[in-house]
Amino acid sequence: MTSSTRGAAVVTGAARGLGLAIATALHRDGYAVLLTDVDEAAVNAAAEPLGGWSARLDVRYEQACQRIAARAAERSGELALWVNNAGILATGPSWTHDAATRRRILEVNALGSMNGTLAALEIMRRQNSGHIINVVSLAGLVAAPGETVYAASKHAVIAFSIGTLAELRTVGERNVFISCVCPDGIWTPMLHDKLDDAGAAVSFTGTLLAPEHVAARVAQLARRPRPVVSIPRWRGAQARLFDTFPRLSLRLARLIMATGRAGQRRHARRARKGTLPYKS
Repeated sequence: MTSSTRGAAVVTGAARGLGLAIATALHRDGYAVLLTDVDEAAVNAAAEPLGGWSARLDVRYEQACQRIAARAAERSGELALWVNNAGILATGPSWTHDAATRRRILEVNALGSMNGTLAALEIMRRQNSGHIINVVSLAGLVAAPGETVYAASKHAVIAFSIGTLAELRTVGERNVFISCVCPDGIWTPMLHDKLDDAGAAVSFTGTLLAPEHVAARVAQLARRPRPVVSIPRWRGAQARLFDTFPRLSLRLARLIMATGRAGQRRHARRARKGTLPYKS
């Protein structure tokens, strides 16, 4: 493991995609980064250029998260940052998912973020410092047709995060922070096979982001905590507008999905031509 100037940072779901980009940005910023993922072989390989510190973690299990938090704090002397990034997506109308799929989405996305947050809090409250960043989504700010169960899990994360932060403040703890980052769609393996998936259209209605761009914002957020950050900001404002006026969003639902389908076709053409502004 390389030396650090900022203490230890744990990133979940860090074997690839956004999680790996976040781990890379934090490593560059001076953190000793413990990369974790349910795919042990992949996360071990991903960690090699970043100090070689990795571990298998299934965020659905509370004790597993607690062990990772203790390991990070013990090895580095301080658990400075925990990033809950692990997540899964299933698309299509809510009634098309079986109970096992709904349960797994909620367990990984919502319960997993809760487990990670509480495991980190146990140490951070004791050391009277630390920061937890929960990767949510714009789908955590507004209903997302076609990704309804996923959006429900992300709504749970943002409610849990802000509520827990408020609870910390009500008991006088002001040196531990919890932030939510809510990006637009990101071109990661989560969306690579969704260009022809009508259920995923909502992820293509705005600005499709490069994972490195989002990771840079996460690193910035780690330096200057804020409760909620939307990327880009205008899309966060748009999502909140639709959430405030649900009848408006329902009237525009078909138009929104058609816009997303057009975005998918446009992105597919660019992918075929090799003109995407980011790596596949």
